[in-house]
Amino acid sequence: MANLFEQNRNYVLGDDELNIIGDRDKLAQWRHKGMGPAFYRLGRKIIYRGADLNVWAEAQRVEPSKGGQV
Repeated sequence: MANLFEQNRNYVLGDDELNIIGDRDKLAQWRHKGMGPAFYRLGRKIIYRGADLNVWAEAQRVEPSKGGQV
Protein backbone atom coordinates (compact mmCIF):
# COMPACT_ATOMS: atom_id res chain seq x y z
CA MET A 1 0.00 0.00 0.00
CA ALA A 2 1.11 3.53 -0.68
CA ASN A 3 1.51 5.44 2.57
CA LEU A 4 -1.23 7.93 3.37
CA PHE A 5 1.12 9.83 5.70
CA GLU A 6 4.79 10.75 5.48
CA GLN A 7 6.65 8.01 7.37
CA ASN A 8 9.22 10.28 9.06
CA ARG A 9 6.94 13.18 9.90
CA ASN A 10 5.25 14.02 13.19
CA TYR A 11 1.66 15.27 13.07
CA VAL A 12 -0.01 17.40 15.71
CA LEU A 13 -3.67 18.18 16.26
CA GLY A 14 -4.67 20.87 13.83
CA ASP A 15 -2.65 19.45 10.92
CA ASP A 16 -5.04 19.17 7.98
CA GLU A 17 -3.68 15.75 7.03
CA LEU A 18 -5.17 14.22 10.19
CA ASN A 19 -8.66 15.00 8.86
CA ILE A 20 -8.23 11.96 6.59
CA ILE A 21 -8.89 9.72 9.60
CA GLY A 22 -11.06 11.97 11.73
CA ASP A 23 -11.62 15.43 13.10
CA ARG A 24 -10.24 16.65 16.46
CA ASP A 25 -13.30 15.46 18.35
CA LYS A 26 -13.20 11.97 16.84
CA LEU A 27 -9.48 11.62 17.59
CA ALA A 28 -10.11 12.78 21.18
CA GLN A 29 -12.90 10.19 21.58
CA TRP A 30 -10.63 7.43 20.29
CA ARG A 31 -7.80 8.44 22.64
CA HIS A 32 -10.20 8.48 25.58
CA LYS A 33 -11.50 5.00 24.67
CA GLY A 34 -8.00 3.61 23.97
CA MET A 35 -8.76 3.25 20.27
CA GLY A 36 -7.32 4.71 17.09
CA PRO A 37 -3.69 5.18 16.10
CA ALA A 38 -0.80 5.21 18.58
CA PHE A 39 0.15 8.66 19.84
CA TYR A 40 2.46 10.50 22.21
CA ARG A 41 1.19 12.81 24.93
CA LEU A 42 3.81 15.41 25.80
CA GLY A 43 2.25 17.63 28.40
CA ARG A 44 -0.95 18.80 26.74
CA LYS A 45 0.40 18.26 23.22
CA ILE A 46 -0.71 15.19 21.24
CA ILE A 47 1.70 13.94 18.58
CA TYR A 48 1.12 11.23 15.99
CA ARG A 49 4.04 9.69 14.07
CA GLY A 50 3.44 9.19 10.36
CA ALA A 51 4.71 5.60 10.58
CA ASP A 52 2.15 4.81 13.32
CA LEU A 53 -0.66 6.42 11.32
CA ASN A 54 0.23 4.30 8.28
CA VAL A 55 0.28 1.10 10.34
CA TRP A 56 -3.12 1.95 11.83
CA ALA A 57 -4.60 2.88 8.42
CA GLU A 58 -3.41 -0.41 6.90
CA ALA A 59 -5.04 -2.34 9.77
CA GLN A 60 -8.37 -0.65 8.88
CA ARG A 61 -8.25 -1.96 5.30
CA VAL A 62 -11.30 -3.91 4.19
CA GLU A 63 -11.16 -6.33 1.28
CA PRO A 64 -14.77 -6.39 -0.06
CA SER A 65 -14.25 -9.45 -2.23
CA LYS A 66 -13.36 -11.45 0.89
CA GLY A 67 -16.36 -10.17 2.86
CA GLY A 68 -14.52 -8.36 5.62
CA GLN A 69 -11.23 -7.23 7.04
CA VAL A 70 -8.03 -8.77 5.78
